Amino acid sequence: MRTDGDGLAAAPAIPKILLVDDVQLFLEIEKGFLESSPVRILTAHNGEEALEVIRRELPSLVVMDINMPRLDGITCCSMIKTDPALASIPVIMVTNAGRADDVRQSWRAGCDDFLEKPVNGRVFLEKTHRFLQVIERRKRRVAFDREVILQMAGQEVGALAVDLSYNGVYVATVLDLPADAELMLSFCLLDAASPRIIARGRVAWLNVGSGRRKQNYPPGVGIEFREVIGEGLAMVRMNELRDFVDLHRETG
Repeated sequence: MRTDGDGLAAAPAIPKILLVDDVQLFLEIEKGFLESSPVRILTAHNGEEALEVIRRELPSLVVMDINMPRLDGITCCSMIKTDPALASIPVIMVTNAGRADDVRQSWRAGCDDFLEKPVNGRVFLEKTHRFLQVIERRKRRVAFDREVILQMAGQEVGALAVDLSYNGVYVATVLDLPADAELMLSFCLLDAASPRIIARGRVAWLNVGSGRRKQNYPPGVGIEFREVIGEGLAMVRMNELRDFVDLHRETG
């Protein structure tokens, strides 16, 4: 155990994770995945900036997009892995779905694992936890009683939300929605006059039938947000969502 100058036990250092992407919305989504974890989150918007942060902060883990200006992720990863002072830092590359060449180049650059966009929250937490065990794989949620409009295959139906997190919403519904189904959903955080949160989503898990995972919940589905769009500026709607969850988690 580390001690300070007076011989007292020093508090353990908070692990640092660096998220690298030139698109701020993707950084916000990944930060949201980590909201339950006791980590210090660092961010960078290109490979050059990432190298500066890595050399200064020596993070415990790097999650880095491939396609970025100034210095791309694959070149940056190769520079990390060929630097003896940095080579032991795990690097997870974020590739575009279906781009097999991205995966091959990432492995050749020395990456330790990879994720595909759009990033699945559960997979993100599982893979980052592999390298940094303090990362919490269960996401905090708050009670949320609002109507949600679901749109799939050109049809719109209303359903009732039960709880909400940065990354998704649980919806009570009798609709037969298959796992991994893609859909659009929209809802208001406050009242009907407030701008609507609009998101592309995916049915992440089912809670139906006699073998429901959460018996205390009504039958329904857990929906993971793939991309928050919202009325007006998407980033404003994303920040409103995060603020709402934070406020109700602290006071609920």
